[in-house]
Amino acid sequence: MQAFDVLGDPVRRRILELLADGERTAGAISAAIREEFGISQPAVSQHLKVLREAGFATVRAEGARRLYAVDPAPLREVDGWLDRFRRFWTPHLDALATEIARGKRERRLRGSGHDDHDDHDDERKRP
Repeated sequence: MQAFDVLGDPVRRRILELLADGERTAGAISAAIREEFGISQPAVSQHLKVLREAGFATVRAEGARRLYAVDPAPLREVDGWLDRFRRFWTPHLDALATEIARGKRERRLRGSGHDDHDDHDDERKRP
């Protein structure tokens, strides 16, 4: 699948992460990527070109600026392909969510001076 060839590169994945937060200028993308990866502006331009040609990013002109955005269509294709594998991790994530909720509940109860047993049991035990 061509999408995984495109997404296999960490620079292109990072560009898509930046674009997921909203449309960005080519200059802003280039500056962020140069700072994080230490690559040249022409190299960033090449990555943007790959993303455009593979359909992951769109570009529009606004005066002299070029604004990039995510095109979600290829990501939906990747998501569809991954769907058959979700059964391997979904139960684990559901179990993790349950444990996180349980821990939050226990901390909340401890913080309010309560524990998991019924407060009325203590009152019944008193003489």
